[in-house]
Amino acid sequence: MSAGTRGGLQAVLFDMDGLLIDSERIWLEVESEVMAWLGGEWSPAHQERLVGGSLSVAVDYMLELTGAAADPAEVGRRMLDGMAERLTACVPMMPGAKELLAGVRAAGVPAALVSSSHRRLIEPVLDAIGREHFALSVAGDEVARTKPAPEPYLTAAAGLGADPARCVVLEDSPNGVASGEAAGCAVVAVPGLLPIPPAPGRTVVSSLRDVDPEMLRSLAA
Repeated sequence: MSAGTRGGLQAVLFDMDGLLIDSERIWLEVESEVMAWLGGEWSPAHQERLVGGSLSVAVDYMLELTGAAADPAEVGRRMLDGMAERLTACVPMMPGAKELLAGVRAAGVPAALVSSSHRRLIEPVLDAIGREHFALSVAGDEVARTKPAPEPYLTAAAGLGADPARCVVLEDSPNGVASGEAAGCAVVAVPGLLPIPPAPGRTVVSSLRDVDPEMLRSLAA
C-alpha cells in the first residue's frame, strides 16, 4: 500500500540546515571566508538575509555587496568546497533530532530530507545521520525553484506517493515554512536565526525535543 492510499499522517518532510543539523554557524564561517576573498566583510546580520535560501541567491548578494568582478560560479564553488570539507569532518546534530528521526522511523512513517543545499552537501549529512531514516531526499540543485517556492516539498510528497495535505513539514526558517505551506502541508516551525510567529496550519515549538510521532499524527488528522 502506497502512502497515498492511507489516511492520517502519510509522510514527514524534514529540512536539513538549522533544523536537523547545527550548520548555520558553519555557513557563517564559510561565508565570512568567501567574503574576505572577495574583499568584503560578513556579519550575522548579512547571514540572516539568506537563511533558508539558495546558493545562487547568496552568491548574488555577496557580489552585490562587494562589487567584486569574480565569476559567480567560482564564488559558489568556494562556498560548496568550504561546507563540504567541514561536513565531511563533522555533522553536528540539533537537540532532539536523533530521537525524532528514530521515533518517526519506528512508527513506520515514511520520511524525506528536503533541503535548499546542493546534493554535494546532503550526501555527507546522510552518511552521518543515517540514510535509513529517509525514503528519499531532495536537494536545492535538483528543482527548478527552491524554497520559498513549494516545488521542493511537492517533489518529496510525490516521490513518496503522499498527499501533501497528509504530510507534515519541519522547518527552521521563514523561507522553508513558506515553502511547506505553499505546498499545502501542515508545518512545524522550530525557529532558528529568525523569528517565526504561529499561524493557522502552523505549529511553533522551541526545539525538536518538543516533537514526537503522536504530535505529528495529530497535525495530519
